[in-house]
Amino acid sequence: MSVFRDPALLQRAVDLASSFLERLPDRPAGATASLDDLRRALGGPLPDGPADPRRVIEELVSAGEPGLASTAGPRFFGFVIGGAFPVSVAADWLTTAWDQPASAYVLSPTAAVVEEVAAGWIASLLGLPDDVSAGFVTGCHTANFTALAAARHEVLRREGWDVEARGLQGAPAVTVLLGQEAHVSIFGALRMLGLGAATAQRIEADDQGRMNPAALERALAAARPPIIVCAQAGNVNTGAFDPLAPIAAATRARGAWLHIDGAFGLWAAAHPGLRHHLAGIELADSWATDAHKWLNVPYDSGLVFTAHAAAHRAAMSLTAAYLVRGAGEERIAMDWVPESSRRARGFPIYATLKTIGRQGVVDLVDRCCRLARRMAHRLGAHPSVRILNDVVLNQVLFDLKPSGGRDHDTFISDVVGRVQREGTCWIGGTAWHGRPAIRVSVSNWATAEEDVDRSARAILAAVDEADGSQARGSRLREG
Repeated sequence: MSVFRDPALLQRAVDLASSFLERLPDRPAGATASLDDLRRALGGPLPDGPADPRRVIEELVSAGEPGLASTAGPRFFGFVIGGAFPVSVAADWLTTAWDQPASAYVLSPTAAVVEEVAAGWIASLLGLPDDVSAGFVTGCHTANFTALAAARHEVLRREGWDVEARGLQGAPAVTVLLGQEAHVSIFGALRMLGLGAATAQRIEADDQGRMNPAALERALAAARPPIIVCAQAGNVNTGAFDPLAPIAAATRARGAWLHIDGAFGLWAAAHPGLRHHLAGIELADSWATDAHKWLNVPYDSGLVFTAHAAAHRAAMSLTAAYLVRGAGEERIAMDWVPESSRRARGFPIYATLKTIGRQGVVDLVDRCCRLARRMAHRLGAHPSVRILNDVVLNQVLFDLKPSGGRDHDTFISDVVGRVQREGTCWIGGTAWHGRPAIRVSVSNWATAEEDVDRSARAILAAVDEADGSQARGSRLREG
């Protein structure tokens, strides 16, 4: 059908996308359409016959844009999301147009080599061993899953159990040790791997969320092999790092597998002034991260690395009559990820790294951390704000104290809602040590000092308005 090769249609899509990107810095940070609005605009019965594709694209844009949050914009701080460098968007468009299935070398030799090169560049940036295996997955959740699948294979192999062939029924019980503030994706991975989310033993953490190495040593001494330890590089609320060197030493002494979940924090290893937070990173057995979060490429860009290629490959690889395998074969991407059919994820990462270089990664991380400190300084000057974390990375965690003894939790929710509705920026609520708090995550290349200052003013205005509103409501009730 000629519609698939319609240059005017593709150009129209480029124009509409470019227009969106040009308006992105000035759009409201959150979506402006309601659920009902979007259902009315986008819903209806499936058409019986064909429609003009240009009209379909234009209607999708006009109906859908009000429901788009400006997550790629410079003032979206609600999650550790990042943005997308223009070169990464361009490479991602090419990836879609080329439509290369990146599962096997024969299907796309270029995609296979690009992944190989990009993985080597990133391993070098992060200070990982030269011979690490690598897989390009959807995000850090799947990266954690893949790494822990390799860990499950290896620790059970050492006990004489082939988990891929025999499953977990009758297998030696695997002990999983992790910090009290481990990210939810670790528990999701454990659940999918049949290791159980509730059976993992949580190790106490300090007030910044850092695992206590001494407590880990005690737990390791009491545990029976096989053992997997999960550490964290970059707490999602505070940005803090588990002390990796003593954790690695204790883990190695017990013959356990050490995995590091570093969705965004792992990128700090590229920064000379921050790398000390990751001392001992090279001693781990596997690592997971997300290039969207701090390399600022489009989504579908998780990365998993392991120091045990045989275990990694055994946990992931597939064989079939139509898959000709042999010694000396080229890189087969599906040996390292839990998928067969998938897009060629390496192109945007490769293009971005080649464009900004090693120093560009350092500058990106440095700028976001500097702006996070600026945000903390601006917010912390307000008498109702208490900064809860040491701002060691790009996360700012803060609490609010309403005046007049009013309800704390309601006040937090009120302020977050006001900020989101006003639209200057987008922040989200979280829970820290059993109490509601607010988190600001700075991870976008496009964020500038004026964005931080403008957002801080909007947040503090919402604090004052909510406090005044509650005070007025209290007076009315008393009256």
